[in-house]
Amino acid sequence: MEGNEIRSLLHPFLLLLIYERPGHGYDLIDRLARMGVPGVEPGHAYRVLRSLERARLLRSAWEPSGTGPARRRYELTDEGMADLEAWVPRMGAFAELLGSCVERWARASGPGRLAGRAR
Repeated sequence: MEGNEIRSLLHPFLLLLIYERPGHGYDLIDRLARMGVPGVEPGHAYRVLRSLERARLLRSAWEPSGTGPARRRYELTDEGMADLEAWVPRMGAFAELLGSCVERWARASGPGRLAGRAR
């Protein structure tokens, strides 16, 4: 999935990934891609992470790296867990809405339906 529609969902996606396993920025960007959200710009991901930390949904600490400079490791706070739990039903409702739109498109664009329409 690509595009700006995903940008607004980085907040809950990052909370979920950090809930599953705390990590550093580039690790989280890689995990987003494996989740189906490719092409997240590091600058944008870090802005969202800093915003989540300012909102006290995450906390971070510098962690030494065996192969390079120390990296900031992000963990979910209790407030972050509550926020993620609040996002889950909203994302479920959004998934239902998207499913409904896809079904409507399938019905509306069935075989022969577009042949007579003006373009």
